[in-house]
Amino acid sequence: MGYKAGTGLGKDNQGIRDIIPTSKQRGRRGLGLSMEGLEPSTDVTWDFEEEEVDVKEPLEWIPECEEEPPNIKGLREWVTEGKKKLTIDDETCFCDEDVLREVLDCKSVFDRLEPEEMRRARTRSNPFETIRGGIFLNRAAMKMANMDAAFDFMFTSPKDENGDSVLGPEDLLYFADICAGPGGFSEYVLWRKGWQAKGFGFTLKGANDFKLEDFFAGSPDTFEPYYGVGELAGDGDIFVPENIRAFSRFVKASTDNQGIHFVMADGGFSVEGQENIQEILSKRLYLCQFYMALSVLRTGGHFVCKLFDIFTVFSVGLVYLMYRTFRHVCIFKPNTSRPANSERYIVCKWRRPDTKDVEDYMYELCCRFQQISSVTSQDDIIEVVPLEVINDDDTFAKYIRDSNNKLGRAQVTHLKKIKAFAQNSDLYEERQSSLRKECLQHWKVPDQARSEPKRQAPEAKLKELTKNELSYFDKRPDELKPKFLDGIKSIYDYRCVVCGEWKPNLQDNKFFFLSVGRKHVYQWTGIPTDQWKKMSENLELPADTLFYGEMVQEFAGEGRQQKRFNTIHIIDALVLGKVSVKDMHYELRMKWVQKFVKALSKPSRSDLTPLRAKEVFRLQDVESLFDRISLKLEKGAARNMRLSCTVPQEVRDREEKHFSATGVLFYRTTKEPWHEEFSLSSQRTYFFNTMTKKSDYNMPQRGCAASFKDCFTSAVLWPWTPGLKLLPPKSPNDCPNDGRVHRATLIHFVKKRLGK
Repeated sequence: MGYKAGTGLGKDNQGIRDIIPTSKQRGRRGLGLSMEGLEPSTDVTWDFEEEEVDVKEPLEWIPECEEEPPNIKGLREWVTEGKKKLTIDDETCFCDEDVLREVLDCKSVFDRLEPEEMRRARTRSNPFETIRGGIFLNRAAMKMANMDAAFDFMFTSPKDENGDSVLGPEDLLYFADICAGPGGFSEYVLWRKGWQAKGFGFTLKGANDFKLEDFFAGSPDTFEPYYGVGELAGDGDIFVPENIRAFSRFVKASTDNQGIHFVMADGGFSVEGQENIQEILSKRLYLCQFYMALSVLRTGGHFVCKLFDIFTVFSVGLVYLMYRTFRHVCIFKPNTSRPANSERYIVCKWRRPDTKDVEDYMYELCCRFQQISSVTSQDDIIEVVPLEVINDDDTFAKYIRDSNNKLGRAQVTHLKKIKAFAQNSDLYEERQSSLRKECLQHWKVPDQARSEPKRQAPEAKLKELTKNELSYFDKRPDELKPKFLDGIKSIYDYRCVVCGEWKPNLQDNKFFFLSVGRKHVYQWTGIPTDQWKKMSENLELPADTLFYGEMVQEFAGEGRQQKRFNTIHIIDALVLGKVSVKDMHYELRMKWVQKFVKALSKPSRSDLTPLRAKEVFRLQDVESLFDRISLKLEKGAARNMRLSCTVPQEVRDREEKHFSATGVLFYRTTKEPWHEEFSLSSQRTYFFNTMTKKSDYNMPQRGCAASFKDCFTSAVLWPWTPGLKLLPPKSPNDCPNDGRVHRATLIHFVKKRLGK
């Protein structure tokens, strides 16, 4: 070929002499296309010292506002309307001009970069990127884990201003998750707290709905989505004020009108091609989320909500209103929020009393937005708090400016870092692995892969929950006879519950109920030769639940207007969603049952079989049991009058309910040699050991309380068979002496023991 070293090919040696460089072609862009400022180059480097990377983020609260919350009259004078504005480059009231300009310029650089290239560079450059969702369904769940830990678990373990827990042993932790599909925030809370947290969800129906079936880490058994007007048939549109009001009514009815402990809001929508004005496009969403939070939050409650830029007077005004509504407010960017975006969170701690006027003001603003929100309308709400009012509070205005400048500069730094990583594909972030481990440890989240819960066979789960102690499950209660009453040493030892009927003439409606998770619920008679049967009733229970109960048909109304409801009444329990209660005193076990039932209650789900904790009566108060008993007219051709027991009416019950009563089950709740006695001098019960002669007003921790096994094996049933006199006698002597226990027999026995 005539080649000579150091010369090019060709007649005049005009060919290239250097090594042909490797192709720098990226993706699908045109051959030879060069993007100014984003040219691929292995010479581009990055100085990792420019970043501030710390597992524990610093917290900076706005100093507490000393003014009283504003009143509605003054608030209404604050609102200002004007023409819609779709530019943000002149919004420098609350940040330095150079910071705003750099943020917008850096964002604009990436308009020319292919999305996939942008994602790859972002993934390689973000020090916290590999944390991802971990054991949860998405990154949002881990973000909530991050924020909860950063604020000393103020959401999942709330404390009052004295540092004491706001939750008593019988209290549920109530929370709301709004604009939150698919539900990562809620999955985290339910993982952290289990069924002892009760959640209410509100989000758009459809593709963005909650994906409860994907809650692998935290089971959604105590989470109830609600979509506003129309309930489950609603659309979940937070821009509709009546949807918010419907949600508020529902939540308050479900929390005894107390409201909830904390609200999480994570609303957002695609702003592709309009990233620079994301704040302006999101202003109405900010407002509606703030209003919904206040509409359900109790005094002393907390709130966390996603924001983006807060440069405009409108956004800062909303933050100012929260500053006047809560004791403490913080603008916070967690490590799990990608550093190159404008996302941040407002965290509000301890709602102040007397803030209903701010809530009402926000409702009026939401209604006004609905009036002026047509596509063609140019009208807009420009200010919710005047600029001069904000600036008059030097402390608040300075905090917002400092926060915006700090977050803006950090965003610019990381946008430049992504640019460098996009240009040089050899760059990588070495700290990702170690930071992942440190963060998960700090947040108290296991470093494990997400996995679907495994379902055990009910037989295997029963052995696990009972530690293979199964010999007594087939024991049936003895029948109540006068001789049994004579043998009672102390009536204060006994508790009783009214038994009900499932279907007429059904011999036994009592079963053991076991859940291995969600709808995988089984029932068993306790007889070793009988098999576990999958529940035909639609029932959802947390995994590792085992209780004893009966299937009962409840009624509302009488005669032709009567309605029927299939229910399950819990008589006693061994394990409630991984919480072992079997060795507690019976009354304490039933308090746990009441808490369990309340957490699982879902009035919007008429397809589910409701649970009810049996009302427990003390034997010395047996007359109050009979106060619940009356004759009710049964629906049907026979028009029979049935002996019925009225159940306690809850706040959310629309009408009184009752069930056909078939007998009373008695449990002794102490075990030998302990007895519960009554002190005439102090007018209260105490516990007495007949062997040691020791007495104690407080129940001894060991050896005194009858366990589930003790109660179950010594239970006595008083069946209400035909011929028994169970209604109030017409005369004191109207009680047959036939060797059976009648109403008057039992009441006479109790009164005699009480010395009445």
